[in-house]
Amino acid sequence: MDVVLLARIQFAMTVMFHFIFPAITIGLALLIAISETIRHRTGAEVWDRLAVFWTKLFALTFVVGVATGIVMEFQFGTNWAAYSTFVGDIFGPPLAAEGVMAFFLESGFLGLLLFGRSRIGARLRTFAAWMVAIGSTMSGFWIIVANSWMQTPAGYEVVGGKAVLTDFWAAVFNPSTLPRFGHVIVSSWATAGFLMLGVGAWFLLRRRHLGVARRSLTLGLSLALVASVLMFVTGDRHARQVAETQPAKFAAMQGLYSTTYGAPLILFALPPTQDPSDAPEGPEIQIARLLSFLTAGSFQAAIVGLEAFPQSEWPPIAITFLGYHNMVLLGTLMLLVAAWGAWLRYRHRVEASRRFLWLAVLAIPVPHLAIQLGWMTAEVGRQPWIVYGLMRTEAGVSTAVGAGEVALSIALFGLVYLALFGLWMYLVVAKIRVGPAAAPEGSPEEAEPPLIPTFVPAPAPGRI
Repeated sequence: MDVVLLARIQFAMTVMFHFIFPAITIGLALLIAISETIRHRTGAEVWDRLAVFWTKLFALTFVVGVATGIVMEFQFGTNWAAYSTFVGDIFGPPLAAEGVMAFFLESGFLGLLLFGRSRIGARLRTFAAWMVAIGSTMSGFWIIVANSWMQTPAGYEVVGGKAVLTDFWAAVFNPSTLPRFGHVIVSSWATAGFLMLGVGAWFLLRRRHLGVARRSLTLGLSLALVASVLMFVTGDRHARQVAETQPAKFAAMQGLYSTTYGAPLILFALPPTQDPSDAPEGPEIQIARLLSFLTAGSFQAAIVGLEAFPQSEWPPIAITFLGYHNMVLLGTLMLLVAAWGAWLRYRHRVEASRRFLWLAVLAIPVPHLAIQLGWMTAEVGRQPWIVYGLMRTEAGVSTAVGAGEVALSIALFGLVYLALFGLWMYLVVAKIRVGPAAAPEGSPEEAEPPLIPTFVPAPAPGRI
């Protein structure tokens, strides 16, 4: 067994499992803050019940995210000791900043919302909700800083075989930090938006908790639509950055072996192989010259192909290509679902469309899948580098940990994570089945209006 491959598999497993939860909490924190703001401004009791319900789901997800994040960080000292030694001077500060500046802010005000909401005023509740949202976003920022430095290192010097920080702000705002941060945050908004939309749709299908359901659907749909549009904006910016700073990864994403002037945008193709001479021949759907235009602003621009780099520096092409194109496909489906929902909402027919309501429920996991594919594209496409252009992945693995030990830990972590995910799903589903607190008796928010508005024409003049 190859210890490097096993260490990579273990880290991929822990990272992919962990990011299920921050993707929810980052976006859900924003929705809760918006809900608390509306509750404060309107004084409507239904918004209070909505905010309390979603804050409980947020807290449950936040706890699991913290636990899995700690496990992920421990691996740097166990499986990747050589890497930690090389980049410790640079990798440590962002992780410390995430804990001090973001985690305590987020967790402290979350505790206030959970246990002190009945003891504090409306303004302080709203302020606390926004502090949780800011804290969760800042947490995402510092993690992206650490990961982005591995993609596009900056602000350092190699001294004595170690990367030494020479310019903190250059390292923080390395070329890929802001494009990646924007794309990750917007993707998290989409994840939470589709979750709130789907749960609101589920309540409407069951004709339960109608006041909270209608507002959850509207609020979730609004964020899902905005985020789905912004995902393509931030994704385009990020792709341009990858083409400029990591051209080998970009070529693998596009399945491009040779440098091409006026490169086409591939919509569908069989996945390319690692050997150009064995490339599959099959059906393709492409738009001529569009990749060059989207990347460089010119239909004649050159896109660098993999053959411009030593084959030993090529990433796994098929995985990178499939990850990228399927991520884009799922993003397109999300945009179509959100646009259809917005059209139905505009026409006041969203509650009458059981097809859409069921589709909204089924679409809940789609943003998660798109995010996982995006991370797969970013991390597999970075190979064979653990720090791009500086340190190869096999050089970063620990020498004191054997393949058998890593394989055993993979099996144990797999069982623990499977049980933890099952428990989290059980608790989340149980809370959704119970739903928010009951509305006051006779509340107009729970009234059953016609599913399709009925328009009665006014009587003609002179007639009764």
